[in-house]
Amino acid sequence: MDYLATQSKSASNPISESGWETAVKTFLQSLVIATSLCLSGTAALAQEAAPAGIVSLVLGKAWLHSAGSARQPLHAGAVVRVSDRISTESNGHVHIRFIDDALLSVRPDSELEVQRYDFDRDDPASVSIKLNLVEGVTRSISGEGAHVARERFRLNTPIAAIGVRGTDFAVSATEGSVRALVNEGAIVVAPFSRDCLVDTFGPCSANAVELSQSNVQMVAIDRSQPLPRLLPATDERGALNGDLVAAGNERVDAGDKATGTEVYLETVTSRRVTDVANNVVASPVLRPQTPMTPPAIKPVDFTPAASLATTEVLARNLVWGRWDGRDDMGAQERLTQTYAQASTGRDITVGNDNYGLFRDGKGSTQIKPEHAVVSFALQSAQAFYHSSSGVLALQVNGGSLRIDFNERRFATELGLSHASTGVILFTAAGRIFDAGNFYDNSDTQAMAGAVSLTGSEAGYFFEKQLDAGASLKGLTLWDAQ
Repeated sequence: MDYLATQSKSASNPISESGWETAVKTFLQSLVIATSLCLSGTAALAQEAAPAGIVSLVLGKAWLHSAGSARQPLHAGAVVRVSDRISTESNGHVHIRFIDDALLSVRPDSELEVQRYDFDRDDPASVSIKLNLVEGVTRSISGEGAHVARERFRLNTPIAAIGVRGTDFAVSATEGSVRALVNEGAIVVAPFSRDCLVDTFGPCSANAVELSQSNVQMVAIDRSQPLPRLLPATDERGALNGDLVAAGNERVDAGDKATGTEVYLETVTSRRVTDVANNVVASPVLRPQTPMTPPAIKPVDFTPAASLATTEVLARNLVWGRWDGRDDMGAQERLTQTYAQASTGRDITVGNDNYGLFRDGKGSTQIKPEHAVVSFALQSAQAFYHSSSGVLALQVNGGSLRIDFNERRFATELGLSHASTGVILFTAAGRIFDAGNFYDNSDTQAMAGAVSLTGSEAGYFFEKQLDAGASLKGLTLWDAQ
């Protein structure tokens, strides 16, 4: 992976030699410092919790709780890590796609914790997946991890453990009761005991009940009746799975409907879904209705549909330019301008052998951010997946960038996807320097970026080596929130 400052330019290159030499010297000085200090950034990143999945949709209010951090509003594209908790308010609804392509929806007034998510398709014996439904309702469509290692998958609830023998099930849990049903495959439900511990994996056999898709019943456990029992589930199936239910004169659209690997969503109301599920059998006014056909969910993509207008791009402080004669992706370029356009009135900050990030600083390199800690929102991005089969334009579904100027640290993550690749997560962390440049380099990935002098904008390029000789490359632009 070659960097901007290390690329030699011939005499025939139209770039100004004096400007180029100055940029080389400046960048080399920063790079020498970064090489040693980025080792500590890589070590810090290794200590962070592992990525488990990406949020594909958020409706209403939902929150992400991470260890050592204040809760953050959840948004589409956010990366979910091991030990994270997702909570929803009375109008909140969240979809998560995990790294093994498992799909999960977290319904209103619910809380779910990702306790373990180890997945390696080449090493099924190493798979360990454990989720904890603290309260509320969730629907899970198992991914490759549960298929290749069913004995290592567990969904815990406050009073019972759930293992899988199939792919699609829904669970409602409170502190004192659990209800579960199956849409496809089978589940095994057992109360916690000395033979079924919270800390273990897989289905329990002691006092367990197995429920399959051929059974129209549901499994129920209560603290007052600790042994699981089967109950009629004709009406409750709609409330748990998200079919349209009429509650008196109120229409409650709660949940999602799965077809293959796509999850579809209906709207939600402020009424607790669990209340509907608990009362649907007892109340004579509740009748199952014909399910609505909801629209397909379209993932958010921060890649512009077409190349941004030159006037729009040049109005920003930070501008990506491509080297003359080095138009890497041709018609697929979305964020870049020619070198002549990008460099006019701007100074080079960072780049690689295809692109450079130019900053309007009027020759100054001293950053004076308005805030000590800044969280950035992704403004636009482009990313490409390179393999022996060719080049694919990836969707950039979202991400986060946080810079602590006092501690001189940054951390970022991106969620990328394509139908042919599934979800790809990119994460990086490291040092930010006095000139506003930041880096993270390792044997398998590299990234470099810069902020505007006021800290209101940021941008970085990223490169990552993947399996089988494949790689991904991309550019980002961010605005301070």
